[in-house]
Amino acid sequence: MSYEVDFRDVSTVGLESSPVAEALAGLRANEARYFKNKYDHTFVVEPASEATETVDRVQRVLLERDIVISSPPLEATTIRVEDIRWDHVFYESGLAVNLKYDLQDPKQRAVGLKLSDGMEIPDELADKFKFARQRSKLAGTIRGSYFIVKGEY
Repeated sequence: MSYEVDFRDVSTVGLESSPVAEALAGLRANEARYFKNKYDHTFVVEPASEATETVDRVQRVLLERDIVISSPPLEATTIRVEDIRWDHVFYESGLAVNLKYDLQDPKQRAVGLKLSDGMEIPDELADKFKFARQRSKLAGTIRGSYFIVKGEY
């Protein structure tokens, strides 16, 4: 069942099993606000079990860096805005992964990794990335990093 993310009234719907559910809900709402403000797009997620194509694509891209996320995915979505496909996967640990994939320009393809407030850096990311901090009214402190995508997906 899909869920339209409301960034004004943040809810943990679909994320309840996460130990940092409230912070992850804030992170998800932060993403929803970004897409509404920048593209006038409503952010709708669905359970990861129903978005297997999105989850599988993100997992394949992560394998470019030998990353296998140990936490189960809870929700995912794919958004197409202009010539960009955005895949988002939200994991039980509090990790959010987004894949920005420009369909025309291979130089504009990247994976963003965001850690919810209060979660530890997962072992699979700890030695590979440095995380910058960003404050968000919706999500508290977001720690983020990224890498450029090399392959075709």
